[in-house]
Amino acid sequence: MTNAPDSSQQPQSQPPAPLHAGSQGPSGADAPASEVPDLLPARMLNEFVYCPRLFYYEWVEALWADNADTVHGSHLHRRVDKGPGALPAPEATADQTAETIHARSVTLSSEQHGLIARIDLVEVENGAVCPVDYKRGAPRQGDGAPELWDTDRVQLAAQAIILRENGYRCDEGIVYYCSTRQRVRLPITEDLVRQTLELARRARALAARRQIPPPLFNSPKCPRCSLVGICLPDETWITARLDLSALPEPPAAVQLTLFPEQTDDTPLPPVRRLVPARDDEKPLYLNTQGLRVGISGGVLQVRDKDQVVEEIRLMDVNQVNIFGNIQITTQAIQSLCQEDIPIAWFSMGGWFYGLTRGHSLKNVFLRRNQFRLADVPWACLKIARALVSGKIQNQRTLLQRNHIEPPRHVLSALKSLAQQARTADSLETLRGVEGMAGHLYFAHFSGMLKTDELWENAGKGSLPFTFHFTHRNRRPPRDPVNALLSLAYSLLAKDLTITAWTVGFDPYIGFYHQPRFGRAALALDLMEPFRPIIADSAVLIAINNRMITPDDFVQVGPSVALKPEGRKRFLRAYEQRMDTLATHPHFDYRVSYRRMLEIQTRLLARYINGEIPQYTAFVTR
Repeated sequence: MTNAPDSSQQPQSQPPAPLHAGSQGPSGADAPASEVPDLLPARMLNEFVYCPRLFYYEWVEALWADNADTVHGSHLHRRVDKGPGALPAPEATADQTAETIHARSVTLSSEQHGLIARIDLVEVENGAVCPVDYKRGAPRQGDGAPELWDTDRVQLAAQAIILRENGYRCDEGIVYYCSTRQRVRLPITEDLVRQTLELARRARALAARRQIPPPLFNSPKCPRCSLVGICLPDETWITARLDLSALPEPPAAVQLTLFPEQTDDTPLPPVRRLVPARDDEKPLYLNTQGLRVGISGGVLQVRDKDQVVEEIRLMDVNQVNIFGNIQITTQAIQSLCQEDIPIAWFSMGGWFYGLTRGHSLKNVFLRRNQFRLADVPWACLKIARALVSGKIQNQRTLLQRNHIEPPRHVLSALKSLAQQARTADSLETLRGVEGMAGHLYFAHFSGMLKTDELWENAGKGSLPFTFHFTHRNRRPPRDPVNALLSLAYSLLAKDLTITAWTVGFDPYIGFYHQPRFGRAALALDLMEPFRPIIADSAVLIAINNRMITPDDFVQVGPSVALKPEGRKRFLRAYEQRMDTLATHPHFDYRVSYRRMLEIQTRLLARYINGEIPQYTAFVTR
């Protein structure tokens, strides 16, 4: 089983992509070669022939994602994966002429050629062994007879090479295609062996360069690949071709490696929406004090005292959020870490403490580039300009959409400030521009609150609070609207910290927000354009739709906080906003805001790795 679409689904007209020299990073320095593991899995040769970029993601960066094809493939492999089977020694097979012996899930390696393979099935008959590889699809239809796909040929040949080095006689291999229930044989010729070893050499050379190859261009292979949401092939291509003439300075010295048949004048086809619009998994929020969380058979069990009040399958959860005094068992934490499901810890008042997650992220190369670029002032300024300009544009859009009568001079001023942010000559100047925009924006925030007369006068009667808003205050928030804004920003910071970890970043090394003890600076960077359109919008939805009332707040010293029931309803409003579909301004397809966070974070990674010449923030229309 491979992480790409099954090899039988490959388009016959699409040859394996050629290799090209790696691009330079934003600093203009060539990436140095790095050590690679001693043994290359035969399955990775399959991926290398299918798509060098897929090979790089899986072997170098150790990334994996499931889709319907990979899950189905795992199901079909359940029998052969029951091994390991007992493969007789080479001398025992030489004279074996009786009944055929079957050995399942056999793992062997070749030190001489640096290959390793777990072979689904080895058949021993007439003194020779024959590797049998199981594939979920159908063979390629040749002239009158089924044929093997190129990816399957090289994987089978690598298995034969390994068997030969271990002393076995191997003259042919077999691929069993489960879809059509056909066995297709492959003679192991010397020419095939030479081709396979050369491909293995090229794969190692690509991995050692430590520079990811470019994505396939408009390839029919991409839609069925389970890593397409990580690769973003069409998005990477179109972002690399963005018009740079509007930039206030020449772009960074980045050499983008293109396929030979593509030039800068090649017209780009429309971007295909290859990523799912929404996540199938949902966040789990635990808010009631005194709950205990355990696990049984892959199901999280939430208990109130001794009574099970909720059961949630691990496969339906993408994060667990715990507010206040809620206990979770060691077994549940271990299972969540094993499935790479992060646990976010909050205070009772909604202050984001931190994360617990597993060690699934093995790629360090993006983080090394991130650290290098964070020490380059012009690079930090260039990224920060895009983030702050995007934030101001989205603030202006939110006022246009929701204010009863947005003042023209405010809209004009915000438009001018967004332009100033794009040309700021230092981070200090940029912070001043952001501060002026924030002052204007929050001075007119109350015009977006649709409160009735009862709520406006609530503080004079039985209800202690109103939704009257004059200015932004925090640490602690001293009125209900500021309490909601602080909680929304805390939730958004949590989501972008998780997203940064998922993509491969260190969330504590930022470009606009400079490193500070205990602050996820990169998550705060990525938040800037999304604050108005996600966090502020969730607050407006909760208040204007009467999901939150003045009675849902409590005074704690100088601060105002939500009561537990009110927090539950606000979490619902926040998740509704995260699940809302929005159109990407460059790619022109609709995905949820939660998916948009991941796309924008991966685009930032493309810029930091030198694949695209600039980073552009998400700006809603």
